[in-house]
Amino acid sequence: MKGLTVQRISEVTGGQLHLSVRSDDGRIREVSPEEGRSLLETEVSSITTDSRKAGEGALFGAIVGERADGHTYISAVFRQGAVCVLSERALDGKDLFGETAEEEAALGVRAWILVEDTQSALQCIAAEYLRILEIPVVGITGSVGKTSTKEMIASVLSVKFCTLKTEGNFNNDLGLPLTVFRLTGEEEIAVLEMGVSHFGDMTRLAKIAKPDVMVITNIGTCHLEYLEDRDGVFRAKTEVFPYVKPDGRVILNGNDDKLRAVRGVHGIRPAFYGVDSTISGVQDLNPWKSVEYPGALDEDQCVVVTDITMLGFEGLHCTLHTPQGEIRVHVPVPGIHNAFNAAAAASVGLAFGMSLEEIRTGIESAQTISGRFRILKTDAMTVIDDCYNANPVSMKSSIAVLSQGSGRRVALLGDMGELGEDEIALHADVGRYAASRVDRLIAVGPLSKHLYEAALSENPGLSAVWYESAEQFLENRDRELEDGDSVLVKASHYMQFTRIVEALTV
Repeated sequence: MKGLTVQRISEVTGGQLHLSVRSDDGRIREVSPEEGRSLLETEVSSITTDSRKAGEGALFGAIVGERADGHTYISAVFRQGAVCVLSERALDGKDLFGETAEEEAALGVRAWILVEDTQSALQCIAAEYLRILEIPVVGITGSVGKTSTKEMIASVLSVKFCTLKTEGNFNNDLGLPLTVFRLTGEEEIAVLEMGVSHFGDMTRLAKIAKPDVMVITNIGTCHLEYLEDRDGVFRAKTEVFPYVKPDGRVILNGNDDKLRAVRGVHGIRPAFYGVDSTISGVQDLNPWKSVEYPGALDEDQCVVVTDITMLGFEGLHCTLHTPQGEIRVHVPVPGIHNAFNAAAAASVGLAFGMSLEEIRTGIESAQTISGRFRILKTDAMTVIDDCYNANPVSMKSSIAVLSQGSGRRVALLGDMGELGEDEIALHADVGRYAASRVDRLIAVGPLSKHLYEAALSENPGLSAVWYESAEQFLENRDRELEDGDSVLVKASHYMQFTRIVEALTV
């Protein structure tokens, strides 16, 4: 990894560097920096917190987790060829060299760095690695749609640039550094998702990423347990602004009332993207306050989607109006929210000098990923796997797409987490929204009982049922679903609805 020598890692983490050897008599002694000069000048080959992946030349970060303490694997990773270890506690001979005969034979200098907090140390290393590589960073945050927007942006940028993107849920204090460590030096752009749930989270992530382009998808009702209200969410997300590069760009959803008000903060003149606010269904994704888009914004700062033709599960056609002209595109993933994602991706593509044809190619190549509105067709039914996470806005968006499906449209919905004191009202609101848009509602979980009751209150004739748990539903699934059904499976991640998807598609 370019520039990340053992010596440099010690310096950027502020830790205490130790070079330890075991003498023939079993005693541990320290090697001087001069004696260990070649080791100190060695660039690490990789950085990981997974001992199984700490191979030849790796740096291993020992973290105390909920299930395991990484410090117990330190002697093993050295035997595997790791060149250095980050540790939160002082290490003795057993930690470094083990105690079996096989381990006794694996002698040599053990480089280890004592740090106050391994996770914080990894963040420092990641920030330094990005500084060394000097590649542009696109940061993406928001309450809803971070991952799908990230996928669309990466699809567009990949048409012209070698692009690395965040995989899975590696978007937090630990996941972001681990994503950065995947960079090989060959990439031309890094697309980094940045997820937060507490005040201060974004500041830590922003200090690492220092984005050249920052995209914020919306300010919604997520993590209210910690952020209290939308104003709190706005403050938490926009902690990133002071860390955007001085010549960087901020690209915001112009349909969102909170983001629309960002003018001149930290000297930022944002560019906006969004969908013509007169199009049916747009307001369902921005339910907090009606905002006209593009409204009174400068055309040279806007990307606007118009003329949407919905194609059901096959996506949509739309027209993108940009400062460089307009194009008609096929967005291959369903839902009006993906029109927003296409507009965001076009805005980022333009920021990096891409042509409209290149942008069109990238949008039309976009794909969904597991748990994010992935359509799975079996011999019996169509299952929409959207169970990675959920909040009121994403629930409504997915229900809207389901309403365009064929056969009996079944919404299998579970609890939404971290909604704060309004969680009952927000579940009920989703129930009322679903009441006239689906043929069958299956609600699962304690909070979803309020969703179920509100749906029946709104539409007493609705075919609906409530189960207390996913296990209860699975015991009864054969009588709940029919051949030809289109089934949306959606809930917050902790509900573990992947079990339901697996059961329905096996």
